[in-house]
Amino acid sequence: MKTKMIAAGVSAVLLAACATPPEKIAAASIPTGSYAALDCTALATEQAKNETELAAVSKQQNEAVMGDAVGVFLVGVPMTSAMGGDKETEVAVAKGKIEGVKAERLRKGCA
Repeated sequence: MKTKMIAAGVSAVLLAACATPPEKIAAASIPTGSYAALDCTALATEQAKNETELAAVSKQQNEAVMGDAVGVFLVGVPMTSAMGGDKETEVAVAKGKIEGVKAERLRKGCA
């Protein structure tokens, strides 16, 4: 009984250490003032750049999720996250930048 409880506890810790899917990662708070000096054209360019960045880091994060799942299944350790492959912060920042640009575009009445 005690062994089962220890195994369950270890499993819970390992699963908690796994990479989070990008769609479940919240946006970081980015001040909209960072974009106040940009006009609508520059904001559109910035938004496209940020969306490309988000797509790239989301792809890396999805690979980390899959790598962790395989690692936990095969050796009991989320290998990708343990080796620095988790891109959760980068995903959150990219999402925050997109929200910041959208807010500034709305504030300026950009199309």
